[in-house]
Amino acid sequence: MSRTPQPASAGSVALRREAADRMDVLRGRHPHVFEAAPARRAAMFAMAAAPVLLMFVGLWWVGFSPERMLRGVGQLGTFVVLMVPPDFGTVAKLQIYLQALAETVAIAFLGTLVAALLAVPIGFVAAKNVVAQRVVHFLARRGLDTVRGVDTLIWALIWINVVGLGPFAGVLAIMSSDMGTFGKLFSEAIEAADRRPGEGVIASGGGRLHQIRFGILPQVLPVMLSQVLYYFESNTRSATIIGIVGAGGIGLHLAEQIRTLEWQHVSFLILIILATVALIDVLSTQLRTRIVGSRVAPV
Repeated sequence: MSRTPQPASAGSVALRREAADRMDVLRGRHPHVFEAAPARRAAMFAMAAAPVLLMFVGLWWVGFSPERMLRGVGQLGTFVVLMVPPDFGTVAKLQIYLQALAETVAIAFLGTLVAALLAVPIGFVAAKNVVAQRVVHFLARRGLDTVRGVDTLIWALIWINVVGLGPFAGVLAIMSSDMGTFGKLFSEAIEAADRRPGEGVIASGGGRLHQIRFGILPQVLPVMLSQVLYYFESNTRSATIIGIVGAGGIGLHLAEQIRTLEWQHVSFLILIILATVALIDVLSTQLRTRIVGSRVAPV
């Protein structure tokens, strides 16, 4: 049985009229607020349109054209056809490739490990809640910014000229680049640590080093280990790139096969690099989960 709509009561009509009267009063008292709404909408539209405009300007500046894009896609399709099926050639070459892949993983591991070990004391020095001296804090932060501002590939070119070609230059390149990044991340984690455990250590008679060891380090150590594991997986790809410029690893063989137009070998090398990175990612994710713990909230 349907119900017919009831007419609005006199009380509700009076409330609506009162609300409209109040709105008119507010419009009269603060006209600039209500008149600024179209200006705000225009500003929001301009903010949304600015990135799109910058994108088109940037594409024009770098010489983008639909013709070049279509021609490049066609050339890429040709390369993909030439890469099928992946082939490693002889068994001797396969052994060389696997040895170079192990060298790449070793470069990434050693570079990440050394960078993390060096960044731990630097991170404590750069943290405000550990070293309150402004000059020391400023110098530590700016030094980390300087080291971090140089790309890994540039560090590889520098160390190749210093120590020569080979994996040792690759380890030093990754170490130099990641030391600045780890120092910044570690210092931020230390500054975000809860101060109450450290205050409890001081109240129970401990010194400054005891406060750092028992009050701060247990809180930030899982975060540090998680970040180191993530960068180890990322540095496996970086070690491949720096190998192209002579810093050892499988990148050197990849560049050589591209120069000699051995596309089937190139596709095989790309596939084993992808498989290695995926395996390291899975293992590091499991280790990070065990170290940090599951983030799923209990039901």
